[in-house]
Amino acid sequence: MAVVAIDHVQIAMPVGGEDRARAFYAGLLDIPEVSKPIPGAARGGCWFEVGAVRLHLGVEADFRPARKAHPALIVSDYSALVARLETAGHPVRADDELAGVTRGFVDDPFGNRIELIAARAAGQSGVSKIVRAEARRGATDGEADSLRLAPGSGQRAAAPRV
Repeated sequence: MAVVAIDHVQIAMPVGGEDRARAFYAGLLDIPEVSKPIPGAARGGCWFEVGAVRLHLGVEADFRPARKAHPALIVSDYSALVARLETAGHPVRADDELAGVTRGFVDDPFGNRIELIAARAAGQSGVSKIVRAEARRGATDGEADSLRLAPGSGQRAAAPRV
C-alpha cells in the first residue's frame, strides 16, 4: 500500500468569490471549469481541471488566504502567462532560488499563493532533479520550504493539502 499520486488540490476562497475565481483560473490560467458533483455544488466554490491538473476551490466562511502553502503549476509558455497575468493586474514575483528553474509566484484574487514553473522543451520541469541536488548540498532556510523530500526516497514529497 502506497500513495501513488495527488488526486486534486483544494484551495480556500471566501463566500461569493466564484466569479472572481472563474476569471482568474479559467480566464487567465486557462484551466477550464468543470461541474461539481450535485452534493457539493450546494456548498459553493468551483472546480478547475485540465489533464492531470485538478484545482478545487472551496468556500470557507472564516477565509484566510494561504500565503505559504501553495500549488505549483507547470506552464507551457511561462513568459506569455506572466504577461497576461500582469496585464490583468496580477503581478508575478520572479524567483531565482533554484538554479536552472524559471519560476515565479502570483496571488489569486483572494490572496492565495500560486507558483508558476516554466516547462522545459522535453515536457519536464526539471524541478525534482534540481531539488535533489539542492538537498544534497544543504538547503538554506528560504529553500527548505521548496525542498520537502520523502524520507529515504530522494523524491520530492507531495505538497500538504491546502
